[in-house]
Amino acid sequence: MAERLRHASSPYLRQHADNPIDWWAWGPEPFAEAKRRDVPVFVSIGYSSCHWCHVMASETFSDPAVAALLNESYVSIKVDREEHPVIDQAFMRATQSLTGQGGWPNSVFCTPAGRPFFAGTYFPPEPRSGLPSFTQLIETLADAWRERRAEVIDSARLITTKLASLDRAPIVATSDEALLPAKLTDVVLADVDRRHGGFGGAPKFPQAPVLDALFVRTDQAANDAALFALEAMSRGGIHDQVGGGFHRYAVDEGWEVPHFEKMLYDNALLLGTYTRGWLRAIPDDGTEQREIFEKVARGIVSWLSDEMLLPGGGFAASLDADSENEAGERVEGAFYLWNPQLFDEYLGKDSRFAQGVFHVTYGGNLPRGAHSPTDGSGLSTLQLHGLPHPGRLANILAVLKAVRDRRPRPARDEKVITAWNGLLIDSLVRAGMVFGEPEWRERARACGEYLWTNHWNRERHVLARASLATDGRMVIGADGVCSDYACAALGFLSLAQAVDPVWIGPAVALLERAVELFSAVDGGFYGTTALHPGLFERPKRLADEELPSATSVMEVALRLAARLTGRSDLLARADAAAQSLRPLLASSPRLSGWGFASLLARSEAERGWGPAEIVIVDESEHPAASQIAQAAWRLAPWGSAVIASAAGTEGFGDLLTGRTALDDQPTAYVCRGQTCQLPTRDWAQLRGLLWETE
Repeated sequence: MAERLRHASSPYLRQHADNPIDWWAWGPEPFAEAKRRDVPVFVSIGYSSCHWCHVMASETFSDPAVAALLNESYVSIKVDREEHPVIDQAFMRATQSLTGQGGWPNSVFCTPAGRPFFAGTYFPPEPRSGLPSFTQLIETLADAWRERRAEVIDSARLITTKLASLDRAPIVATSDEALLPAKLTDVVLADVDRRHGGFGGAPKFPQAPVLDALFVRTDQAANDAALFALEAMSRGGIHDQVGGGFHRYAVDEGWEVPHFEKMLYDNALLLGTYTRGWLRAIPDDGTEQREIFEKVARGIVSWLSDEMLLPGGGFAASLDADSENEAGERVEGAFYLWNPQLFDEYLGKDSRFAQGVFHVTYGGNLPRGAHSPTDGSGLSTLQLHGLPHPGRLANILAVLKAVRDRRPRPARDEKVITAWNGLLIDSLVRAGMVFGEPEWRERARACGEYLWTNHWNRERHVLARASLATDGRMVIGADGVCSDYACAALGFLSLAQAVDPVWIGPAVALLERAVELFSAVDGGFYGTTALHPGLFERPKRLADEELPSATSVMEVALRLAARLTGRSDLLARADAAAQSLRPLLASSPRLSGWGFASLLARSEAERGWGPAEIVIVDESEHPAASQIAQAAWRLAPWGSAVIASAAGTEGFGDLLTGRTALDDQPTAYVCRGQTCQLPTRDWAQLRGLLWETE
């Protein structure tokens, strides 16, 4: 029935192509069809690696009886939230407003005009735990549409009016006193979980952008809180100890048991955060944090290269939470779990040692009902305890990886999402410079070329949200949202600094186009270019969700572009974006991690420190490979521009004008605004120019 989905750019939609439900993809057509038939619209939103989305698909959407009811009384739309993040945001806020909670699959029932009147998440095939069956639900709502139409439409109008009011700018201006760095830092630190690290209780998310902010200043309490969180996550079950990378979030407050899907965006952000954490960790302090963080960063890159890299240079979106266990059943986490029996079988004399190091117990640490097994069959995630001998640990992990590689693998969503790949480019460049890995920068360059070649439409001057290479052809998805432009521009700016100056052109072009398409009157940025047909609002979210908000990424990218080009108009637009974030930062700084980081960096600049333009003039064939270039990337404060290039290189405004390599050696020039320091060839002197010392 769902032939419309068979050639979609989303693997998630393609998974539903054989459903008996007559699915439509998002667009104006299904709403026009609903108006023609005079029936409501059912919008089902999920994504490829979502466990409960798969459950509802197999239980309900594959049922011919359910399909007959839906097809008769509704127009049904299937949406991949990763392809349409703004649509997902709008309908998720409706669900949260109506039910007090949210999640995926998100099930929303709308008028033909796209106004929601009922919403929920997962509905079982039979009544269960206080939930009606999906069949009962759709029959009841269809009856309401036929018999109480005016009441339904009035309810939808009230819901959308309420939701629209949530994005209105506050009437009262935010004072500078409300944004004092020390005050906001104290607010953030008050939410720190002192026992387990991170913020809040279960479920627990990494929140990488907030940790980035805590590294902006030399604030011991802030730095320690961020370092503790990074160490706790790296030791927890949320971190894939065997294969590298992180799962999406922990279902408990102690990072032990994750929701097992692995997302590109989490790992893109965390690669940058662990790189920053490595720079702040103290060498040889007895904690081995530096060693742990470098291992984590290298593990993320290894996982990305081994499991997520696609032909052409782009990176896949995610890995499923589910995979087949030994019995052939699809089970969440099956690929990642162990028990003492397995350790005994494969590790031999190292089994008991490994059970202690990774906290693999006979009962396991996954929920098993009232009685946990006592025969060693209980399943455990792997958590790293203590400071085991690195060589012995590496040997054990190599064995476990070889065993795990023979298991059925989780499915991979192979669409390439612009924003997520843009963030990864930025982190790969940064990590490649800090850890001295030119291959990582080459991976970033190839990814940038993939995006610019395949996702940028030169005729329409628009950026695609996603692409999918399938059946020997490239399927390009819907137009991108603001985050796609912002994140891709940020990645391209990093490439311009450390790989090739030619990337400054595409980066600035994306920022200029984003300003044109998405600007809001308050200085912030809308998520979409205009009101989507069928979408009841034009969302403008200032708070972070899975990514930093579009406005905060735009601010960061605009400031960096202004530093690299000397363009005051880009700086002014960044300042306007920062103004729009002020009310949110004053009330909840943790909800805008990069906005908070930018505010802290500006406060450092007011004291004469903070972001700088660091130019290394180097006439060699590989300027980024010099010791002082690496030192500059390691020492650069948040928001700094770092260029290593030959004298006279074009594209960077006046940054290279009149500057030469002293005695034919790589030479660093440091400026902040109109104030420049004497050039140096010594990295120790460079540190004194960039950071305040006692």
